Amino acid sequence: MKTEKLAVIDEMTSPLFRIMSIHNDDDAVRRQYDNNICAFHIGDGYILSVAHNLRVEATIFKSITDVRYQADIIPYLNPNEVLLFNQCFPLDNVTHKRYMNIADQNNLPILVETLKRINFDSRWVTLYQNQICKPYLIIQQRTNQFYNNVAAHGEFNNAMTLLDPNSQRQTYLIETELIEAFYEDDIALYKIINTPQNIIDLIPSFEIDTEIYDVSNRDFFCVQSAPSDLNPGRMINEAHIDGLIDQYTRFGDRIGGNYNLQGLRYLIKGYFRFGSSGAPYIKFNNETNTFKVNAVQSEACPIQLTIKNDRNGNLQWVNAIATPIANVIDRINGHKNA
Repeated sequence: MKTEKLAVIDEMTSPLFRIMSIHNDDDAVRRQYDNNICAFHIGDGYILSVAHNLRVEATIFKSITDVRYQADIIPYLNPNEVLLFNQCFPLDNVTHKRYMNIADQNNLPILVETLKRINFDSRWVTLYQNQICKPYLIIQQRTNQFYNNVAAHGEFNNAMTLLDPNSQRQTYLIETELIEAFYEDDIALYKIINTPQNIIDLIPSFEIDTEIYDVSNRDFFCVQSAPSDLNPGRMINEAHIDGLIDQYTRFGDRIGGNYNLQGLRYLIKGYFRFGSSGAPYIKFNNETNTFKVNAVQSEACPIQLTIKNDRNGNLQWVNAIATPIANVIDRINGHKNA
């Protein structure tokens, strides 16, 4: 199993990546990244992650077309607010977009509160729908050729490759679109778009295990970001299915209305880091010597330990909740087979 574990975390063979929301994706100077979430490839350019981040409000945008600005914001502002917004979002007459440029940071909370008052929909899912930003798959490698493939590397738009100065990794931005968010199950399905097939074919992927398990026998693992601040790192650690849950949790959405996280879940015990939402749980098959993905990390579970009996911000979470992919496999296959 060791060889297979090493393959799961190696940057050249691991299917674990990240999805980030990118403003101004076609402008390398103005490009900005937000909403970092774990994601993994299940083949044919389809990506799985969580859904709960999609209906969280970004609170503000980094740029917006002037057409949408004039239609969705200006009519709802008073004259002083119009002056402030025009000052903080000047118009570029070449791109016909307005870019955030806030000289006085004291104005930022005023802008945020004003957008909230006029009920401007800044949820990430809406920003995607309105093309204010886009979800991108982020792939990073030490090698300066995409999976050491010269032909595939040459297919990339040069503007979509860069050397990340922090990690010193060659970074590739691969455009995706949100296909469907299964909010009750906290799983989101994306698909790679506007990308040559020979690039997609090189991206490692997990096969899906559609069984539902009630126990694990040292054959169940979580693949997630390494416990450091550098994003490219990965780790694999043993996880235990501690029990089963019929979940019912209310999730807040001020604009679209609250919704419920509900249905079958695994209660997981094992190490997981905050920011691991969207990480895959994989099961090892001893007969075939392969890992298949079985569940998606959803959230920390409120079962906790205190450290030195200090409960003031000093809690260690010891359980997680994961969604079996079996919950949504028919809907995933419906999209893949359409």
